[in-house]
Amino acid sequence: MTLGPITTLFIAIVVLVIGQQCVKHVRFLREFNIPVPVVGGLLATIVITILRGFGIEITFFGGLQEPFMLLFFASVGLSANFGLIRAGGSRLLIFFALVVGLLILQNIVGVGIASLFGLTPVMGLLGGSITMSGGHGTGAAWAEVFTNNYGVESAMALAMAAATFGLVFGSLIGGPTASLLIRRARKKGLSIKSDDQEDVADLTGREERTDVGSMIRVLCCLFAGLVAGTFLHGVLEGTPLSLPTFVWVLFSCVIIGNVLRITRLYHVNDDANNTVGNVALSVFLALALMNLRLWDLANLALPMLVILTVQVALVFFYTTQVTFRVMGGGYDAAVLVAGNCGFAMGATPTAIANMQAVTERFGPSRLAFIIVPVVGGFLIDIANALIIKGFLFFT
Repeated sequence: MTLGPITTLFIAIVVLVIGQQCVKHVRFLREFNIPVPVVGGLLATIVITILRGFGIEITFFGGLQEPFMLLFFASVGLSANFGLIRAGGSRLLIFFALVVGLLILQNIVGVGIASLFGLTPVMGLLGGSITMSGGHGTGAAWAEVFTNNYGVESAMALAMAAATFGLVFGSLIGGPTASLLIRRARKKGLSIKSDDQEDVADLTGREERTDVGSMIRVLCCLFAGLVAGTFLHGVLEGTPLSLPTFVWVLFSCVIIGNVLRITRLYHVNDDANNTVGNVALSVFLALALMNLRLWDLANLALPMLVILTVQVALVFFYTTQVTFRVMGGGYDAAVLVAGNCGFAMGATPTAIANMQAVTERFGPSRLAFIIVPVVGGFLIDIANALIIKGFLFFT
């Protein structure tokens, strides 16, 4: 049974509504911030798998995923405000360098363990920074690249499983790890409190009401980035600068957004941009998960589980022994560790939730709430794309 684009999109929306209701009524899903499209999409996949067992195979229209994926990454790029980087100062750059180091280690671990099991290194990358630090959106985007260019048919299923695993454990270890560091420092008689940081000036520009007009202006910026990014991908394909389309779209929107801010031609309405991006990501993930082939995962379950378990240990060791010490070993560093655990295995919202849990108990940390959204919100996506491309070049 092959479904057309309208029916496919309708089912994707229904999947999101079902996911919303599940998250609303199931406490576990709320506490671990499991995304609505992941919940609904996995339920849909299970139903489709059961139907396949009865001889009913459903095929969805495949031309909708890429437009929604590109629109999501365009919104990430448009939100990138260079002014926030200046506000974070040298500490932001140091923290970003630490994050880049962890991205590289995650891929080394993934590729190394995959090789031990006799699997292609691409499988290891799916269990590395693509899904651990990239989350569901980046995982699904690269999964399409791996399926189309490397013939990995189970790439999407692996990416979604790994990203969900990371999201849960990113929520589980962030707060407790930071609390452990704070308690250890107190036992040693050290004073643990936030550095006296000055409040950061409002860098978002004037307030703008989110209405139809602002949504249209944001869409204009986003689609300008889509056109530019698609053009750059076509021009540079086959050259050393060849990158997936979504990376060029992200780059294009970073430039567009910051040129508009610097020249004051247009104030980017962040609320409107985030709304468009969140809707695009939700629909994209629902469509991606609806097309999962769970039956392809059976032979890869053990290697992927080993990779992901080692990734949890790596994040815990790196953040406590490297990130915490390099960032000063104080209270701000502990809160940064909570955030680092969140987006090193899940997503920026998980990082923020981790930090909120810590600061509600131990006190505020202005520095952490400046640095983590900037690094986890867009800098990590740019660095991750380049690092993954580098690993693919040598594998």
